[in-house]
Amino acid sequence: MLKISEVIIVEGIYDKIKLDSVCEALIIPTHGFSIFSDKEKLDLIKKLAKERGIIILTDSDSAGFKIRSFLTGQIDSKYIKHAYIPDVFGKEKRKSKTSSEGLLGVEGISREILKEILQNVGASVREDEKPRKITKNDLYNDGLWGKENSALYRENLAKLAKIPSRLSTGALLDVLNRLYTYEEYKELVLKISNGK
Repeated sequence: MLKISEVIIVEGIYDKIKLDSVCEALIIPTHGFSIFSDKEKLDLIKKLAKERGIIILTDSDSAGFKIRSFLTGQIDSKYIKHAYIPDVFGKEKRKSKTSSEGLLGVEGISREILKEILQNVGASVREDEKPRKITKNDLYNDGLWGKENSALYRENLAKLAKIPSRLSTGALLDVLNRLYTYEEYKELVLKISNGK
């Protein structure tokens, strides 16, 4: 699942539900043309556009283009990425007949195509937000546990990290993971190997 930093603007709640199955993002439906008179929602979208940027993903019919055009007229273009769905003729499952133009909207397009559209528009895809943890294996590979001179290396690490030197391996890992990122830990290890 894509984790997208920008706010995605869609027309309706069913579009939002469909996108929720494709990406993790803040998705705001305009509820069709009601955005034209909903000052609070428009102000929110403007604020979010400045803070995070927005992706406008409306249907490719005339109504979708009217909403897109309205938003484009209200928000500085430097904060907008335009995502377009291809013209695909058909009927959405929940509807009894096709739209007036016969095109599928956002809710009717496949997840694969939606994912591709978001990637192609240059959406800022975040990596898994869980940071890499320092593990017992890292301590072993870096000579801080289970090897000759491990006690000395741990003592030097404790001095640099400003933590107690008598911590058990489990406690050391816990403290390091709470105080340092993996990258910062590796910098400490580098300083120890360089004798600093």
